[in-house]
Order: sequence, then C-alpha cells, then structure tokens
Amino acid sequence: MGKGTFDEIGSTRVTLQWFSIMVLSSQVVGVLAIILLAVLFGQYRGGFGWTVTILAYRVFRDVKKLRVKILHGSLLALSFIFSTIGLKAVFDNHNFANPPKANLYSLHSWVGLTAVILFAAQWVCGFVSFLFPKLSEDLRKAYMPSHKFWGKAIFLLAIGAVLMGITEYSIFYKIYNNDDVNYQRHLICFFGVFVLIFAGIVLYLVSNPGYQRPPDNEIEHVPLAD
Repeated sequence: MGKGTFDEIGSTRVTLQWFSIMVLSSQVVGVLAIILLAVLFGQYRGGFGWTVTILAYRVFRDVKKLRVKILHGSLLALSFIFSTIGLKAVFDNHNFANPPKANLYSLHSWVGLTAVILFAAQWVCGFVSFLFPKLSEDLRKAYMPSHKFWGKAIFLLAIGAVLMGITEYSIFYKIYNNDDVNYQRHLICFFGVFVLIFAGIVLYLVSNPGYQRPPDNEIEHVPLAD
C-alpha cells in the first residue's frame, strides 16, 4: 500500500503514462496561449496594462494530502491576488480615461467579475472546510461534491470571460474588419483555439474517475475530547 499509486486502484501503467501526457499537453497548450497573447499585446499593442491549481490533487497524488491542500490553497490565493490586480487595472483604465469610460457595461465584465467573486467565496469555503478550523469528516464529505462542482463551474466562467474578453477587444479595435492587421487576427483566433483545447484537457483530467487521487492511508489526528 503506502503511497497512493495507479496500481492500487486497478489502473494500468498505460493509464499513468496517458495521464502524464495529458497533463503535459495541457500545460504546453496553456503556455502557447500565453505566448500568443504576449506577442499580440507586447508587439502590437504597446505592452500589458495561471498553472492550473484545479489539477493539484491529481498531479501530486503521491504527496501528503496536507501539503497538497496547502499548495492548492496557496496557488488559488495567488491567482485571486493577480485577478484582483487585473480588475483594479481595468477599473483605473476606465476611471482615469479622458473622458472616463463606463464600468461593467458588457457581458464579458459581468462574467469576469462573477467568476472572481465566486472564486473568492470558493477559496474561503474550502479553507474553512478543509484546512482551518476544518469541519468534521461528515460535513467535509457532504460539502465535497459542491466544492468540486463549483471549482469546475468557476473554471468554465473564467474560460468564458477570457474568450469574451479577447472577442470584445477585437471588435473594439476593429481587428476583424481591418485587413492591415490580418496577422493579429490570426493570433487571436489561434489563442482562442488553444484556450478551448486547454479547457477541454483540464476538464477531462478532473472529471475522469480513473485519475482520481487514491484514498490516503494517513491517519488524521482526532482530538481526545471527541
């Protein structure tokens, strides 16, 4: 027994290899999408004004669960900080423009802000339930399905916000109607395709029960008062 492996839950070595290939593919596609976005904004738009934490429990399957919880929570906290900085930059860009621009006027902004708010609520609920003060085992088991569902839902909201944002940007700068920026149009289209591929691979990995983290054999300390 010992550390959880695929063999312990009846999976084959081929399954482990396929899982590793899929994880690597998701990261490669994600990096390519970021590179395309960097080229677009860095080269053509004067500069700029995540690893997937949702996979943490499946990638670090042989690491002690407490350490993975801390890693998962820490990466999510960093993601929230970066999201907050991005939101502030957007609001500042609108508020300090001459003349000032309206805030939250598009579906993209509504979906993006909703994703960030739900993201923060998900982090707080997860921290309280699984890290500190940590709910009872029965309550954790009851909450876990909701935690998993909202994790996927928020991930999809974020993907939707990204795609709507890049589309809105293209329309605003008339990239689709201007043949002089044909190269930028292709970059945006490839970026969107890579984002969709990235999302599909990640959702496949987190939804496939064959890749689920095996049950831990670690004994949790129970207070004597219980």
